[in-house]
Amino acid sequence: MELTNRFVLRLLIFLMTPILIFGCTSESELTETKKDLVIYSGRSESLVGPIIEQFSELSGTPVLVKYGKTAEMVSLLNEEGNKTPADVFYAQDPGGLGAVIDMLDSMSAEICDIIPEWAVSPKEYNITDHTMKCKWIGITGRARTLVYNPNVLSESELPISMMDLTDPKWKGKLGWAPSNGSFQAMLTGMRLTWGEDKTKEWLLGIMSNEPIVYPKNTPQVQSVADKEIQIGMVNHYYLHRFIADKGENFPARYHYLNNGDIGSVILVSGAGILEASDNKSSAEKFMKFITSKVAQQYFASQV
Repeated sequence: MELTNRFVLRLLIFLMTPILIFGCTSESELTETKKDLVIYSGRSESLVGPIIEQFSELSGTPVLVKYGKTAEMVSLLNEEGNKTPADVFYAQDPGGLGAVIDMLDSMSAEICDIIPEWAVSPKEYNITDHTMKCKWIGITGRARTLVYNPNVLSESELPISMMDLTDPKWKGKLGWAPSNGSFQAMLTGMRLTWGEDKTKEWLLGIMSNEPIVYPKNTPQVQSVADKEIQIGMVNHYYLHRFIADKGENFPARYHYLNNGDIGSVILVSGAGILEASDNKSSAEKFMKFITSKVAQQYFASQV
């Protein structure tokens, strides 16, 4: 199975804490324009559709959304070039945004400055208004973590780094979802942080331990609870869903790796405004809204 990415991903490491980015959007800012806003979304409709619809209702702005995989949206944008009808590109990871960064417009400091420095594209000085501008901003983050069954493993038995998972003692006891986008983004983070050789060493070590392959993160959590595997590699929010549904006694817990280990990297989902957009006013209003307290509380409630 090929486990390489086509994109260079700018991953910024921030230990163990999911992002909550708060801004403010006044009601007057939301109610001025009526022209259709076109969004290309690499995030699923089930996740971002409701909050996009809320923006449309509050602002009175009709919104057209094209959903697909981030890679598909990147290919479409590259094919359309400056004739793209898209005003906003909403990507699952910075790699997608980086792949089309030359097509993105610089956003105002008013938008960029409410986002932590580590969760925006590199800022550039604008000589016209003497401000620092960015081309994309982080909207939410998915922290990578390990999930384990406390009835099977004690805390003292847990690995202290991702490299520890290559120890032969974990043979037949691990789960992973190598085709999952979040896993592949983490893998690219490994390549950028560790280098190609160490990343290859890790992959070979994991594969020699014969991990159970899953199509995505959710079944790993259930398999840990069912004692089919001892450790799974997942995002931070899946266990919360199980506990909310089945109660605090659900037999699985998270293990976050310390000291900046790549196993607890935060993968940023973000958005930018297309330079070719003819509706930048609405696009900027959307960017302010999606980072507002209302939108961020919505995202936090979806874990």
